[in-house]
Amino acid sequence: MRMKMTNWKLATLAMAATLFAFTSCSDNDEPNNGGGVDAGSTLTGELTKDLTLKSGNTYYLSGGYHVKSGTTLTIQPGVNIIAKDDDIVDYILIEQGAKIDAQGTASSPIIMTSEKKEAGAWGGLHICGYAHTNAGTGAKSEIGDAAYGGSVENDNSGTLRYIRLEYTGYAFSEEKEANGVSFYGVGNGTTVEYLQAYKGSDDGFEFFGGSVNVKYLVATSCSDDSFDWTEGWNGKGQFLVAYQQPSTTLGYECDCLIEADNLGSNAAATPISQPTLANLTLIGNGSTANTRGIRLRAGTYAKIYNALVTGKTNNLTTETKETEEALVGGTKSILNYIHVANDIKVSGLGGYTSALFAAATGNAINQTLTFTDTFFGTVDGGADLSADSFFTKATYKGAISTANNWTAGWIR
Repeated sequence: MRMKMTNWKLATLAMAATLFAFTSCSDNDEPNNGGGVDAGSTLTGELTKDLTLKSGNTYYLSGGYHVKSGTTLTIQPGVNIIAKDDDIVDYILIEQGAKIDAQGTASSPIIMTSEKKEAGAWGGLHICGYAHTNAGTGAKSEIGDAAYGGSVENDNSGTLRYIRLEYTGYAFSEEKEANGVSFYGVGNGTTVEYLQAYKGSDDGFEFFGGSVNVKYLVATSCSDDSFDWTEGWNGKGQFLVAYQQPSTTLGYECDCLIEADNLGSNAAATPISQPTLANLTLIGNGSTANTRGIRLRAGTYAKIYNALVTGKTNNLTTETKETEEALVGGTKSILNYIHVANDIKVSGLGGYTSALFAAATGNAINQTLTFTDTFFGTVDGGADLSADSFFTKATYKGAISTANNWTAGWIR
């Protein structure tokens, strides 16, 4: 949902936008042709020349940092970016036509964090592309008020690899918060792999339309939804993990493991959300306040395979006529090889039933699912999607097999 910012926040952003791209830079640190800036420099304002943040250095973030069209922000392995505890909305925004090339490694990840070590301390990473949205013309990002959307489905906003984003979710109000990473109309020319959203106070990863594909994502103890999509997202995803610590440990509740919409104001808006996802491990914290695991609603379609879902009273819920009719048809939406603990809950508005779910290929309800080291473990049997070159052959349910611990060394 988009809301108007409070006046003092608008004033803060306006002041930030008047600043130059950096403070504390030496005179010969021109950000051209891969040039860099001094360790300890502060990122703020607008970046209008290519810039490289050098491996192993620490930089600070104060206010909004907008990477403008035609500009590339390169972040080398081992870089730390720390949002200041300065009562300003700190965030990084890659605008349409700009790129981010942030490629860490498993042994030397890029870490985006904050001085204040608690959920909601800063505003996270936002990327705006030229791929589609069904929200109409003139769509603007919830934070930074940047344009997004178009018709360039292979649009390339850069590369994100081995990045950990901690304590995101800065709240403008009770209903407007920032996610770990927000993808606005991002195209499938963009590479997104090995990202963790850690203890954010809103969603871990949210997709506003677009066709971006993602792989090896972990959302840990995000207070709202671990994964969220809307506005017609139709990308692909594989090896996705959501884990919620108990609220008694966190000090806050966590909502859905996946919350999925087409468009809240118009369930029939086109193009309709229809991602294809495989190999998911989704573990809730047993909250009695937030009881939904995978929540399919608002007209979304979805093709989900090879998933393990536990820790919620209703580990799968379906809502709205259009969403359920697509499931009954079995072509626009497919739920196969999904094992859930406890039960599922359907609205019945479109004729979908728990019996139809249980009868689908490879599905099972009321399963006992066990994991080691928090979320390691799979169940034999699953769909092979590797005829599509994006998907790795993984004919098991779950995201992390004992033979391939892709989380080693870089996540918390």
